[in-house]
Amino acid sequence: MTGTMRAWRVTTLGEPSEALQLDEIETPQPGPGEVLIRTRAVSANFPDVLLCRGLYQVRPELPFSPGIELVGDVVALGDGVEGMSVGDRVIGSKIGVLAELAVLPASDVWPAPPALTDAEASGLTVAYQTAWFALHRRAELKPGEWLLVHAAAGGVGLAAVQLGDAAGARVIAVVGSEAKAAVARAAGAEVVLVRGETDIAAAVKTATGGHGADVVFDPVGGDAFMASTKCIAFEGRIVVVGFAGGEIQSLPAGHVLVKNYSVLGLHWGMYPGIRPDLVDAARADLARLAEEGAIAPVVDRVVPFDSAPEALTALAGGATVGRVVIEVAA
Repeated sequence: MTGTMRAWRVTTLGEPSEALQLDEIETPQPGPGEVLIRTRAVSANFPDVLLCRGLYQVRPELPFSPGIELVGDVVALGDGVEGMSVGDRVIGSKIGVLAELAVLPASDVWPAPPALTDAEASGLTVAYQTAWFALHRRAELKPGEWLLVHAAAGGVGLAAVQLGDAAGARVIAVVGSEAKAAVARAAGAEVVLVRGETDIAAAVKTATGGHGADVVFDPVGGDAFMASTKCIAFEGRIVVVGFAGGEIQSLPAGHVLVKNYSVLGLHWGMYPGIRPDLVDAARADLARLAEEGAIAPVVDRVVPFDSAPEALTALAGGATVGRVVIEVAA
């Protein structure tokens, strides 16, 4: 497939409204083991904001396209690609998909669950696989356990709430405002706490009858992590997913010892290269849960492709609930 396409590209580092430029560039071609996808929708993620600022752990050479997950249609296959056909509706993840067409390794692409709309399906990869690996691989969450989820109204937080509920856990959600509480309850949270309006650690102990949280899902860090150490249960597990709060905490090793809990790290991006078998298992489980109606990404808003910087600006502001989706093609 030849010709040109439109792509949003970071041409100078800064806030999305300043960093992004809509360019007409040559259509990429799939090489061996790759597929070319016509993009239907891109789900915005906080790493997209960090990419624009030059603060993400991966720093592509300028100019580059942000966007790390999409849903779209396969339009061309590179040599050696098996298991998919032109016309398949798929989802996938790779830096650089905020464009009308994108090339991805076939290993990073999988069928989009028919039960999900394009806007929903676009957000099933990064947040849901992050939550799946955190809860099931790292923490080994069990039915009946208490699960504490920080930033529970964000994309990855809502994924953790839904997956925890689907696994039979009793979910306590921490949200940033009362306005965000309803969406966390709808996602399956049994208890919802508003950050800043209550002592999180004390409220968790009260809600659990003094038991504490068996598993903590923490994409925030800083004060959220320290609160978790005060209400973690005996043999509890805190999974460190990120530091959206802006502060990277120090590990209180002495406290870990005397309270007998574990602190686990989760870097989802390492699994495809090291344990692709586990990625396949996660995809299969997420597809099953989506088809059963147990999970579905919560979409805050859908914006047109020409307004992509506005979507990332809204995400950076922290006022969104669930996913902000950029519609590229109907």
